Amino acid sequence: MKYFIFTILIFISGLPVLAQNTFELEPSQSMLMTGKGPGQDAVKNPFTDQDCVAIVDNIGEKPFSVRLQSKGEIVEIIELKPHTSRKIEFLKGYELYLDTDYVTIARVEFIEKSDSNSKKSSY
Repeated sequence: MKYFIFTILIFISGLPVLAQNTFELEPSQSMLMTGKGPGQDAVKNPFTDQDCVAIVDNIGEKPFSVRLQSKGEIVEIIELKPHTSRKIEFLKGYELYLDTDYVTIARVEFIEKSDSNSKKSSY
């Protein structure tokens, strides 16, 4: 019984350190998802030291935009309709923003650029 309780405590204590990857977006919200730095990003990108691929899913009922920036300059804006997904080339140093005028839900994950069919991040 002691081992069972100990195992549960270890599991529960590790939960807060797991990065969130699903977000409810509020109207007129612009949310920086990643690119600011460790401890400040909404989504942990395990590939920050290299180019990778961001997978952005619109799992909500309303559209939103994905905005990529580099050094304060907008690189690309991608509109995501409800229930769609997009793989986006995410270069080292990029910032990823989600912009919306509606309440909706987004999910963001990262995978290695060299193998976009596997090695998904666990975040």
